Amino acid sequence: MKNWNQLFVRSGWLVKQTEENVFDCRHETEGNKQFLLESLDQAAVPYLWDEKTLVIQSEPISEEEWIQTIDFKQRGVGGYLWFEPGEEEPKVRELDTFICGIVRQLNRLGIYTNGSCDGHGRRSAYVMIVKNDKDIERLIQLLKALGMKRVNVRETAQFYHIPFPLKQTELLDLAEKMSVVEEEWLTQGVEYINEQLFYHLLEQLLSIPGASGKEERVRDFVKERLTPYVDDLSVDRNGNLLAEKTYRSGHGPTILLNAHLDTVEEIEQDRTIIKENGIWSSSWGILGADDRAGVASILHMAEILPQTSFSGKVKFIFTVKEEIGLVGARKVDEYFLWGTDAAIVVDRRGTGDIVTSCGGYLPFCEEAYGQFFEKVAKDEGLFGWKCTPGGSSDTRIWTEHGIQSVNLSAGYHNEHTEDECLDVGACYRTVGLIKAFFEQGKELRTVLNQIRRERVS
Repeated sequence: MKNWNQLFVRSGWLVKQTEENVFDCRHETEGNKQFLLESLDQAAVPYLWDEKTLVIQSEPISEEEWIQTIDFKQRGVGGYLWFEPGEEEPKVRELDTFICGIVRQLNRLGIYTNGSCDGHGRRSAYVMIVKNDKDIERLIQLLKALGMKRVNVRETAQFYHIPFPLKQTELLDLAEKMSVVEEEWLTQGVEYINEQLFYHLLEQLLSIPGASGKEERVRDFVKERLTPYVDDLSVDRNGNLLAEKTYRSGHGPTILLNAHLDTVEEIEQDRTIIKENGIWSSSWGILGADDRAGVASILHMAEILPQTSFSGKVKFIFTVKEEIGLVGARKVDEYFLWGTDAAIVVDRRGTGDIVTSCGGYLPFCEEAYGQFFEKVAKDEGLFGWKCTPGGSSDTRIWTEHGIQSVNLSAGYHNEHTEDECLDVGACYRTVGLIKAFFEQGKELRTVLNQIRRERVS
């Protein structure tokens, strides 16, 4: 179920949520505000309105119901309009329902459209922009950062024509992703945009409560974010979130990516995240980076893995009740782990640790597997990564199932205390290491095959 803010953004309105179900509408046009109020009336949604602020007085309706409300015959007749900077914003009621959100976000970002179509469920959606090398370069970078593997641009005498080979719901998803982007990011390139999107995801996760045994809200958030990027997804009877995705031919290793959903204590309501020189901390109570930093890293990997060269299968496990004895991991059905060659857990304090054993006495993997991470880090210029012993984590459970496993630093320090903090740059570098790991899939296969042969002999 989408919240009201998501419904408005995905369907093309530029209103700012100031608190739950309260929206500042001062920067939306009069025509678009009128259409929004008419739509709420038609859907029988109670609200308060004072010409500037909209207060919704009910729970959100389903997106299907909302789309049925705002969609109507002949909608989209105004799709071929050109909007110069400073001119009136596009009219929501005159744009096709499923492309409207994308058009509004592109115009917000200074990429001005003059034509659009959502494909009406029969063909690819598209937008058109006047030929301008700077705008098309920024648009291509934006779309690649948002997960479009290939951006095909067609040229006419005056325009660039950019198709979106996406399902209708995926068009809405793309509009929601664009809503996070700031215009100044577009001048910094794809990698910069990716990094900023990661920090936004991290902040969202650090704002959701979910102490051990009470992970429902954060699990729902992760489930919604993960669903478009996997083939299968389920919640087991113990509350763990399990998913799988096959990449390319599927001929390659099967890798498990894991982080835990719960925090050792509840994240305090109304606390603020203090950000100073790349270090985040909490105004009071725990920050929750153990292990929301790991959850963000694994979620981000799910989003960018299709853009890598990896061929094989990835299993995702987001466990519950890790902080009270690895309870969720212990109860994962064994059949889900069958065929898994290796695991990466992101749940280690500090920076640069590749944890390969519990205390030096319980090995998590063969030496060669840990050394492979050191090699990948060196190849990528990610300095400081070293194999080391560490403490207990879900890694211990995967090892008991015969899976080569490591636990990587997520960038947090002083976990389980009010002094907890997170080096967000270090956390993002962990994502870079995992991405490089998957890019070296052929070398990884060689290492795992060698380990397998040595075990047999």
